[in-house]
Amino acid sequence: MSAPVYNRVALVGLGLIASSMAHAIRWKGLAAEIVGHAKSPESRATALEIGLCDRVCDTAAEAVKGADLVVLAVPVGAMGDIAAEIAPHLAAGATVTDVGSVKQAVIEAVAPHIPEGVHFIPGHPLAGTEHSGPRSGFATLFVNRWWLLTPPEGCDDAALSRLIALCQGMGANVETMEAGHHDLVLAVTSHTPHLIAYTMVGVADHLRRVTQSEVIKYSAAGFRDFTRIAASDPTMWRDVFLTNREATLDILGRFTEELFVLQRAIRMGDGPLLHDYFTRTRAIRRGIIEAGQDTAAPDFGRGAPISAGETP
Repeated sequence: MSAPVYNRVALVGLGLIASSMAHAIRWKGLAAEIVGHAKSPESRATALEIGLCDRVCDTAAEAVKGADLVVLAVPVGAMGDIAAEIAPHLAAGATVTDVGSVKQAVIEAVAPHIPEGVHFIPGHPLAGTEHSGPRSGFATLFVNRWWLLTPPEGCDDAALSRLIALCQGMGANVETMEAGHHDLVLAVTSHTPHLIAYTMVGVADHLRRVTQSEVIKYSAAGFRDFTRIAASDPTMWRDVFLTNREATLDILGRFTEELFVLQRAIRMGDGPLLHDYFTRTRAIRRGIIEAGQDTAAPDFGRGAPISAGETP
């Protein structure tokens, strides 16, 4: 068990990421106290029932009092309002971070509310499942996953090092990058694939009505993976696309161009082009496995999650 990195961590929002952080922090002894807040009374009651946090507060303002780390784990569209609510109650010298999938919009929404003497270091753990809510978290979610931080110019080195130590303590690999670059990278690796998955499942839903449920009945592995991705939290993904609009539209345009190339190859019976294209793209999958970001196992390594009280 590690020595505590923070005395008190406040988790604002208790969904998959925050609940997994709570499990991992407790599992590794990374904080002396974990305080939580969720908007809905149901989520707060669930967090109390399962002992997710040491204390669960009715308001975000109450939760952040005396915390030396505050984690904003709410939808991107709600970040600004939460930041405004908690700003007067933040302790001097505290660090505020977030776990949003978009960074530039979060910085624009949150940074103006951060008081002098409080450190704001935006972040994004590249980890998740299609599940949400306080019961969805598990302690090993971040193990060998990347946690990207986008520290602003002039960021306090000690505050940054401390946050990196927490992320690494939970098992994550940490890298820093500029916010705009983060948003472009994520448009390629996460945002556009999610949009395509939502679209494909929408097409299948239309066909299902035409084919008397055969699309659902005979779903093959590819479609099942699409449906897993498309089962993600709709509020979160609505906000992602609205706040990372430019980068997503850029990548969608490039995707459309590639799709036209494949359409023409299929129409013209161009087997060599298709084979070469699929060979090149197959190598990307191999690279992901070799980098330790997935496994070639039949279940993709997505077995039963481990909770904070279990040994991995």
